[in-house]
Amino acid sequence: MMNQVSACVKIIREKSLGLYPQIGLILGSGLSSFADQVNISSEISFNELPGFPQAGVGGHVGKLLLGRVGNTKVAILQGRSHYYEEGKADTMAVAIKTLKEIGCDSLVLTNAAGSIKKGAKPGDIMLITDHINMTGVSPLFGSKGNDRFVDMCEAYDPDLSERMRKAANKNGVNLNEGVYAWWSGPQFETPAEIRALKILGADAVGMSTVPEVIVARHAKIPLCALSVLTNYAAGISDTPLSHEQTIRVAKLAEKSIKDILNSYLNSFSNDNN
Repeated sequence: MMNQVSACVKIIREKSLGLYPQIGLILGSGLSSFADQVNISSEISFNELPGFPQAGVGGHVGKLLLGRVGNTKVAILQGRSHYYEEGKADTMAVAIKTLKEIGCDSLVLTNAAGSIKKGAKPGDIMLITDHINMTGVSPLFGSKGNDRFVDMCEAYDPDLSERMRKAANKNGVNLNEGVYAWWSGPQFETPAEIRALKILGADAVGMSTVPEVIVARHAKIPLCALSVLTNYAAGISDTPLSHEQTIRVAKLAEKSIKDILNSYLNSFSNDNN
């Protein structure tokens, strides 16, 4: 894996025009348009980067963008791959470790998720404060050494999360908070499964992000994460679930997510410049 990371770093350095990003972002389903807010200096297809995911899901573009939001230097992954695509939990590991090696001090992860709370409606945004791994798998399977036994307490960095709360407050965006449950997919959950998740303490459910958090924790990269709530989970409403609905409703939250991320990223503008 580290040979792939080294190769990716070399390719990115050749095309980055001297930009060393401070923050890495991973944009989930339907959220790629945030890239419109970025002053882009270079753009690289995932296909050019060995070990990077081959985005195969609607709403995932499959590009690495390097640029600035205000004065904050960023690296943005437009899309991700998922465990259900190939049955591999470490499918984002090379990309995340590459972000660290090219200079990212922290990450922001975003996703589309189903709400389990009646009070958190489709189109709302949720700050993830913790997660439940319902799959029983880990991207660290096969890793060697004692550092694979990763402490997952405060995996969602409290200081970065507080910055995100302030960014939402600055823009008058109601920011829900809660626990995200990772479901393997690609099928949506059954109503009985959602009732079980609710008992376990989950507030939203989705098919990504948790493996990335585990890899980032292993690599010692602090992060925070946002879910765009695109639907009520199975059994909570009568609306049939579909990926098309996910993408459509994610666009309803477009302005709010752009405002929050802009303010959040600009809060780092005086750091490391």
